[in-house]
This record gives sequence, structure tokens and C-alpha cells, in this order.
Amino acid sequence: MALPRLLFLWATVAAVAAASRPPWDSIARLQPGTDDARQAVAVRELLERLLGPRAASAFSVSVNRSLAGPGGLDTYRLSSRAPGVINVAGSSGVAAASGIYQYLKDYCGCHVSWSGKQLRLPDSLPPVPTEIIVTSPNRFRFYQNVCTQSYSYVWWNWDRWEQEIDWMALHGINMALAFTGQEAVWQRVYLSLGLNQSEIDEYFTGPAFLAWNRMGNLHTWAGPLPLSWQLKQLYLQYRILERMRSLGMLTVLPAFSGYVPRGILRVFPRANATRMGSWSHFDCTYSCSYLLSPEDPMFQVIGTLFLKELTRQFGTDHVYSADTFNEMRPLSSDPAYLSQVSAAVFRSMTGADPRAIWLMQGWLFQHQPDFWQPAQVRALLQGVPLGRMVVLDLFAESKPVYPWTESFYGQPFIWCMLHNFGGNHGLFGTAESINQGPFAARGFPNSTMVGIGLTPEGIEQNDVMYELMTDLGWRKEPHDLRQWVSDYATQRYGASNAQAAAAWQLLLQSAYNCSGPYTNHNRSPLVHRPSFRMTTELWYNESDIYEAWRLLQSSVDVLGASSTFCYDLVDVTRQAMQQLVSRYYLEIKQAFQSRMLSRLLTAGGILVYDLLPELDSLLSSDRRFLLGRWLEAARLSATSDQEAVLYDLNARNQLTLWGPNGNILDYANKQFGGLVLDYYGVRWSLFVSTLVECLNTGTPFHQSHFNQAVFQVERGFIYNGKRYPAKAMGNTLDIARKIFLKYYPSAVQHNCSRAV
Repeated sequence: MALPRLLFLWATVAAVAAASRPPWDSIARLQPGTDDARQAVAVRELLERLLGPRAASAFSVSVNRSLAGPGGLDTYRLSSRAPGVINVAGSSGVAAASGIYQYLKDYCGCHVSWSGKQLRLPDSLPPVPTEIIVTSPNRFRFYQNVCTQSYSYVWWNWDRWEQEIDWMALHGINMALAFTGQEAVWQRVYLSLGLNQSEIDEYFTGPAFLAWNRMGNLHTWAGPLPLSWQLKQLYLQYRILERMRSLGMLTVLPAFSGYVPRGILRVFPRANATRMGSWSHFDCTYSCSYLLSPEDPMFQVIGTLFLKELTRQFGTDHVYSADTFNEMRPLSSDPAYLSQVSAAVFRSMTGADPRAIWLMQGWLFQHQPDFWQPAQVRALLQGVPLGRMVVLDLFAESKPVYPWTESFYGQPFIWCMLHNFGGNHGLFGTAESINQGPFAARGFPNSTMVGIGLTPEGIEQNDVMYELMTDLGWRKEPHDLRQWVSDYATQRYGASNAQAAAAWQLLLQSAYNCSGPYTNHNRSPLVHRPSFRMTTELWYNESDIYEAWRLLQSSVDVLGASSTFCYDLVDVTRQAMQQLVSRYYLEIKQAFQSRMLSRLLTAGGILVYDLLPELDSLLSSDRRFLLGRWLEAARLSATSDQEAVLYDLNARNQLTLWGPNGNILDYANKQFGGLVLDYYGVRWSLFVSTLVECLNTGTPFHQSHFNQAVFQVERGFIYNGKRYPAKAMGNTLDIARKIFLKYYPSAVQHNCSRAV
């Protein structure tokens, strides 16, 4: 054991030396590793992808890091020195790209989002009358949640990653997680330590669940992870890192959090590792991971070995992410123990990189508040030298942690909007909160805030909230939200339209203005296993959605050619139909409780045989709402038929049962064409037919019996192997109009009668 002891001592010396530096000095020294000239080239290449051949003559781009404001704050400058040519100078590639996008929005009425682009440029670019200089008040503008890797990115190829990195640069992201490909490195590390391949295969989960394997929540489930997957992800990571860094982004690499495969105990029988408790609703078949003691020498050996191999492969920007207690209750609440754990994690980082900075998600503090009292939080945070850890206040728009931790007890933090759980569809947002929250946090006494962040579990939904949040990254004061959303509608559709603008005002004051205890876990009965205990409560007036629906539908003749308008029309129609599902569910429930069979048959028949098929048809007409695209991307990631089957099961299970037995049932629900009809629709059909049978036979309804029956339906969907179209079918505008004419009058009439 001489080697482990030597590494342990070496890491300790490195940590002590690092701790002697002034607080915050390490953060101040974080700079893009790519030179200014290469960053400028990367921005020009982005412009060519965005605007085509015109980009070269329309924009003059330069990058000069000396333009940065105090403390390295990103700055861009916009000016016009020749007709039709816009000069853009940035302190980084990201700053320059942000300046370009701001110009395109403000002067050309353009828009770039996950759901589409609107880039109708005038023949000659409008000049900038006087030079514009903008400095961000945020040192970091962060992006990603550890879970986003599994809920959204898992099946991406390079083309999709390239689009995302372009979106990131245009929206000002200068720090992002870069977690792809790490399993290939872990594979090498574990083999070098003496584990055999079967022990490694037992540990890794399948691709769609790797986020929770990395945080110690799960092992084994939906695996084994093919070696071909690991290699493909490894090569993809090279391209991701090169592109992010070329634009001046700081990439955050993974680090060792202390969890190890069971096989470590065979190779090192004296290792002090404790089996943790189960996670969520999983038992120890797939949960109860092993956590090394922070005092065990193997902690430093494994952590340093991994990070050295990782940085040898990928280089480094000196920022690393690790989450030891994400939804995992620590073994002890003793502050000394918690401080030991964080110190050990940090030492394993500095053992490989003396300049390391630890980026940690702060989800644990608000997720288990009974455990994380001030003494425990302080101990965990201050086990790391001040300024060498950056905490993501992950859910700050709803449950900020910084106020009750005295600004994280001196550690710098990033104010984040989590917003989305599981990649759910459903209109949702806390616009007022995010418009005010970052500025309040910056003005908090002795604030250690160093930036803002986007930390959704899943993306490609609710574009408006992410546009607003990234806009705020460059502002020193809140927006006038009514004016902002009006401009948003014009930019998004490429034309000013009073009805569309009015629709967005209604959406802003209703679905996007949640101020209560809600999260956007979509609680609609539509996407959950039917029962008599389902909630239909909303945080907004549903009549606002119906009116926004009417206004958008009335704008079709003017805006129907816009791809982003079509997306929003589908999304708002989907939301209105989701509300109608709640209405029919309540009618079904009341009819059964009143033993009114005819009323039950009417409401259940409309829901199962008309409303849900119509919704599925609408969603299937837009490629952005297709189950087939998700499943096809999974299969295309495979290198064999056997892998294709495994990946298909991963993709289906995540959306539905989330585990072998519905362990986190419907958490990652989506309203996809194909899924609505063949999964949610079949469940509702079984529910209605079961209730009818109960009334006909005079027998009570037993939820437990129904759950057993419907589980077979749910499991059957996962294993049936049915292929779904990956291309849209039908005319979206015609289908949306048909649905509107059929359901809008009764929706409004019903809502009015409820109000009376």
C-alpha cells in the first residue's frame, strides 16, 4: 500500500498549497484556453452556419480579451463603419457571438431557439448609429444540469451537438458541463485497478440512466453499457470540447465523488466502503451504491487516477463537477464527517490539477432540508478553501438556498433557473421570479454571487423562459416583461401581429407566471396512471389559455408560414387539450361516484375515442413532437441489432416506467405523437372500461387491482418493439383548425359555467 499512501500525502501537500492562495484568486484566473484569433475564427464559422455565405460580408468579427470588464467580465462592442457591415468585437468568442445575436434580435427582428430559427434579414443590414458597449454583470453564465445528459442529450450525434453549441454561444453561455465520454475513461481506470469486465458491466447502467449512475444513485439498471457506446461517446467528446473551447467557453469535466463498483472490494478487501441506502423507489438490486470513506487512501488513489487520465485525454479548463450526496443521505450528520468528505473530494481534484475548482450542484440542500441544517451545510462547504468551490443554487427561482446560508457561507455561487423536471411538456414558467431574483441575489448582504445559470433537467420546451433567462445574463436591471414578451413574439415570428402579441401577454400572465409552490412536473391526468386521486389544480386561470389558443388560431392566415409559429400553435393547442383531459376526467370520476353509466360512457368515450386520438394526430404532424424521432435516435446510436434493442428499451423505459416496476413512474413524461395514443390512450381506455365493468357488475373499483392490470399495458409498450414514424404526418394547420372548431366552443362554455 506504499503507492496509495504516497499519493495521499502528495495530494494533501498540493491541497495545503492551494489553500494558501487568496480566496477568489483562482476564479479570477479562469480564462479560455483558446487564443483570441482562433475564437474569432470560430465565431465566423458559427455565423456561416447561421446565415450562410452572406455572413462573411455582413459582419466583421474580432476577439480581444483585453476588452473584458473588471474581474474578467465579458464585454462586446457593436458599431458600423461601412454601409451594410456590422463590426463586432468581444472579449471572448462567446461575447462576440452574444453581441451578434443581440444585434440580429434588436435591429433585424430575428430569433434562434430549440424549436426553430427566424432569420429574415433585410437586404442591407441596418447600421448601429452609435457604438454599443455591453458588459455582463455575471462572470459566469452557466448551462446544464447533470440530468440533462440523460433526459435530452443521450442519443445526440455530432450534428445535434453542433446546433446546441451554436445556440449556447449565441445565448451567452460561457461555462457548461462536458460529461460525454467519461465511461470510457472509467473503464480504463477500473481495469488498471484490477477489476474484471463483468464487474464493470455490472456497475454501469444503460445509456438513458447514466446521469444517476454517475451520482451514485443507480447501478446496473438497463445495462450493460456496450464498449462500442463508450468509444463512440469518447470520440464525440473530443469534438464537443474542441468546439466549446474554440468559442471561449469554460468546460466543466466530471470528477470522482466517492462511489465505486462492488468489485473494488474484491480487489482491495481492506478498503473502507459503506453500502449506502436505497435511492428513490429502487431496492438494492439497482441501488445502494458503495461509498468510500474519505479517510481511506483508496479515495485519493481512484480520484486522482481518474482525473489524471481524464485530463490527459481531454485537456482541462480547471473546473470539475462532483455530487456526492445528490438525493443520498450522508452516513453521518456530524459536521466533522461532512467536512472530511468534501475535503477528500477536493484533494482528489488537486492531486491531479493543483488549480482545480469544484463546481457542485446545490440541489441537496433544498431537497433534504431536514438533514442539511446550517451546521451541516457550513461544514460541507467550508471543507474546501473559500473560492475553490462554486455552488449552483440550482432551484433559485423557486427555492433559493443563498438567503438562509448567508450566501453559501462565503463560497461563490451561481443563481440558477432549474425550471424543467424530466423534460416534461407543458407550459410553465416563473417569469416574475427570474426577472427579479438574480438582481436581488446580487444585492444580498455580502453576496458571493458570480453568475446566473440554466439548469433544466430536460430541454427543447418552453423556449420563452430560456430566452428571457439568457437575456438577463447581460442586464443590470430587470426587464419590463410586457414589452419584452411583445418584442419576443415579433422576433419569433418575423412579423408584428397584434393577436399573437396579445396571446403572449395572456400566456405570460398565466402559465408563465407561477408564483406558488408548484413545479413543472406536469401534473395533468393525461400523462399519469389513472386513479381517483389525480390533481387537476392549476396555478393560473385556464380561460387565459383558451383565449391565447383562439388568438393564435386566428393568426394562422398571417403567420402560418412560420415554423416557430406552427410549433407554438401546436404547443398551446396541446396545453388546451391537456386542460380538457382534466375536465373529462372529473366528469368520469363524478359519473362513477354517482353510478351514472350513460354519463360515464359519454365522457369516457369522448376522451378515449376522440380527444386523445385528435391530440395524437396533431402532435404527429410536427416533427418536434414525435416519439419516433426519440426512438430512431436511440436505434441509430447502435452498432448491432442487439444494441438497437437495448437502446430502444432504454428510451421507452425512461419515458414511462422509469425502472423495472414503475419505480419513478411517468416522471419523464412527454406528450409525443405515438406515445399519447399507444401509451396514455391505452391506459385511459383500460381505466374507463374497468369502471364500466364495475358499474355493470356492481363491484367496487380497486386501485391496486387496476395497477396490476395497467402495469402489463405499460410494460407491453416498452417491449412491443413497434416502430413509430420519425417524419411528421398530416397538415398541422388543418388538424389544429379542426380541433379548434370541435373543442373550443365547449371549452369556453364549460369554463364560463364554472365561473358562474
